[in-house]
Amino acid sequence: MSKRVGIIGAGVSGLAAIRCCLEEGLEPTCFERSNDVGGLWKFSDHTEEGKASIYQSVFTNSSKEMMCFPDFPYPDDCPNYMHHSKLQEYIKTFAQKKDLLRYIQFEVGGSVFSTVMSSIALMLMFNCSMSFQCYGLLQVCLGNELFTARMFASHFCSSLRKEPVFNDELPSRILCGLVSIKPSVKEFTETSAVFEDGTVFEAIDSVIFATGYDYSYPFLDETIIKSRNNEVTLFKGVFPPLMEKPTLAVIGLVQSLGAAIPTADLQARWAAKVFANSCTLPTMNEMMDDIDEKMGKKLKWFGQSQTLQTDYITYMDELGSFIGAKPNIPWLFLTDPRLALEVYFGPCSPYQFRLMGPGKWDGARNAILTQWNRTVKPTRTRVVSEAQRPHPFYNLLKMLSFPLLLLAATLTFY
Repeated sequence: MSKRVGIIGAGVSGLAAIRCCLEEGLEPTCFERSNDVGGLWKFSDHTEEGKASIYQSVFTNSSKEMMCFPDFPYPDDCPNYMHHSKLQEYIKTFAQKKDLLRYIQFEVGGSVFSTVMSSIALMLMFNCSMSFQCYGLLQVCLGNELFTARMFASHFCSSLRKEPVFNDELPSRILCGLVSIKPSVKEFTETSAVFEDGTVFEAIDSVIFATGYDYSYPFLDETIIKSRNNEVTLFKGVFPPLMEKPTLAVIGLVQSLGAAIPTADLQARWAAKVFANSCTLPTMNEMMDDIDEKMGKKLKWFGQSQTLQTDYITYMDELGSFIGAKPNIPWLFLTDPRLALEVYFGPCSPYQFRLMGPGKWDGARNAILTQWNRTVKPTRTRVVSEAQRPHPFYNLLKMLSFPLLLLAATLTFY
């Protein structure tokens, strides 16, 4: 009898969780508070209490080839950096094409699920009676709640998120003189702000406190996720190490220096395999040692942080190796040199992690070899002469550079 999985939230992480559970022969049911999939990407003109959302002018800052589900490329003519409505359209199409909608129950409320949003997935195995049914696993998909308000409705909080997030437009606005850089605020008057250097900014209409946000898990005992010093302690950013059995996994909490969709997909694949008993976790001590090591590196590279920031390629390779999906570059050079060149020298696109091993997608090779065509396609809105292709000598140089790099690495470390 297959294990039953409850999934809370039908955002990108929730949809990835549903699909990965199905791939492992698990039986998922997803509970979504709203009437549609998409989570944070489901834009609404109306503010809902306790629910985060994007704003009308949001565009993605990851290109379409780097932020897709690994076996579901965007349409060729889709813009490389798209408006949120285009991404929501893609998410809905993915859910339809993968036949995931029949596993989702929409407009589900309840004292526990009323606090759930969509972007992070939790898988929780438990034995209890719920208002609907009892499930062997629970996946909760929630979002990050942003805090922006006028001065009279705001207050500073020292515990809020401290990592700076910059809009791409900020440097140009500073250079144009439209944005002024000032020191910390000393005090506010009725219509002005006084800064620590003594300067005053007059006739202020509104003040926006960009204080960030705090992470909260009101549906769960936070000591499970934050097991010490109020820090998130998860093995590889997914599994709580102190649980008696690996019955809970967090999907999407890691902030890698890359796109969220392929990261969540690979996390969900690993978690589903652990729950299906086709992958095993290290001992508790080994997991805690790994967490300590990662926290030391995070402190070195990112400073004090409440988040699980990590390097994208390193993290994806780690997860891929757990389930046998990490690309084998030497083997590719022996068996498929053209593909190997694109994988090794090209972008680390999501298709690479459906290229081999469990969950292999037959279209991954072609998707990798044609990714630049899909990148260029939306810019070709008029007929032009065929661009000159690279000379074969260029490809020969790339092939020769690989053994030279291996030699250089050998000499460096040995």
